[in-house]
Amino acid sequence: MFQSVIDSPRRHGVIDVRLRRTLWGVAGLASSIIAVVVAVVATEALPALRGVELPRFLNDPSWHPTNQRYNLAPMIAGTFLVAGGAVALGTLFGFLSAIFCCFYAPPRLAGLYRGVMELLAGIPSVILGLWGLTTLVPIVAAIKAPGFSVLSATLVLGLMIVPTIGLVAIASLQSVPRSLILGAEALGLPKWLTVVRIAFPAARSGLIASVVLGIGRALGETMAVMMVGGNIVQVPESLFAPVRTLAANIALEIPYAEGLHRSSLFVSGLFLTLVILVVLCIAEWLGPEPIHD
Repeated sequence: MFQSVIDSPRRHGVIDVRLRRTLWGVAGLASSIIAVVVAVVATEALPALRGVELPRFLNDPSWHPTNQRYNLAPMIAGTFLVAGGAVALGTLFGFLSAIFCCFYAPPRLAGLYRGVMELLAGIPSVILGLWGLTTLVPIVAAIKAPGFSVLSATLVLGLMIVPTIGLVAIASLQSVPRSLILGAEALGLPKWLTVVRIAFPAARSGLIASVVLGIGRALGETMAVMMVGGNIVQVPESLFAPVRTLAANIALEIPYAEGLHRSSLFVSGLFLTLVILVVLCIAEWLGPEPIHD
């Protein structure tokens, strides 16, 4: 009996070492896969980066790769407009949903609301795109034709990322130490002030992570935006103007692209990858260590 008590810590130590090695292996495998993907994209983009001067990707008269014109500026502008508007909407409604579930809703209602958000997060993007095509686009067209526009793409994409941001924000707010909330209540702080001054700072790292996930999905979403955006290569002059994003452009043209045309599409993918990398670096810089009991 005493021997088993003595050996027990040793067995636990061996298990910890094996688990640590397994986790390191899994993390290394995931990192390697990501590195391979980035390396393949960069390799495929290299012919265009060598054959086309970098300023031409912003200064060429238009985007007609078959005529040696490689201007990506309209699609970069469209990507940032659509993704920026969608992230703004998704962050607003996602955070409000998280506050409602964690601080104001009764437990049963909060569980039901969270279930609805989880269901929405699981809906395929093509289904939301189809809804936008048949319902939202006609509504926008009634306001101002043609309906296929920055506004339609922003609303559909914003709806898609609300559950992504909201669910992570809920988990982050629920992880705030209960002692902080009780301390604020003991001091007589109003609930809204507790949320803004206590819960949000304590959950800051997780909230930033939720926005980063939303940005990643907004920049990379293809099908839904392609269905409702209009896919015209131009710098949108208003919210009602058609738009084509970088991701939609890749999906539309990669099946038949050849030579520098194909390589320039990989330049678009490499640009999106670099944007995500910059966003991750900023989030890492802004997000402090979480607060624990």
